[in-house]
Amino acid sequence: MIADMDSTAEKIKVWFRFVPREGWFPQDTEGLWAARLSADTARVQNVPFLQNGVAEGDVVRFQTDSDGLHWAVGRVTSGGNCTIRVVPIPSGPLGRSPQAVHQRLSVFRLGGEVFSKDFPMVALTAPAGADFAGIKALLNQGKEEGWWHYEVGCGTDEWWNA
Repeated sequence: MIADMDSTAEKIKVWFRFVPREGWFPQDTEGLWAARLSADTARVQNVPFLQNGVAEGDVVRFQTDSDGLHWAVGRVTSGGNCTIRVVPIPSGPLGRSPQAVHQRLSVFRLGGEVFSKDFPMVALTAPAGADFAGIKALLNQGKEEGWWHYEVGCGTDEWWNA
């Protein structure tokens, strides 16, 4: 959905460094596809599974190292989108099904990706202008009813105030 805005731009991978969370994945980097906008800026084109504080559509500044890798050094502007991560509870009514997660949230038309078959976390982009209050209500309902665990990896003021 966001990718169309930059369809003629060079597609690059921008890498993010972070401190691994205890009890979470051991990775300390994540690469996100982005459309190059200038010598040192790019617009993120996919939803982050691990990196907090950035969402699809955000513009980030990067530095290119001697190996040609582009490392994020900060967010320049927010695209207004939010990153939500949902993990279905295996013993819950949705089982380990990322498709069931998508189905429950389909009314909101959220774009997203599944981490892996072994770990069916669904990373979703809640676009600017979406029904944030409705999304939050359904996420909380699902948490209370044992469907899933969720976290907000990147929220805007509009998200937090909804």
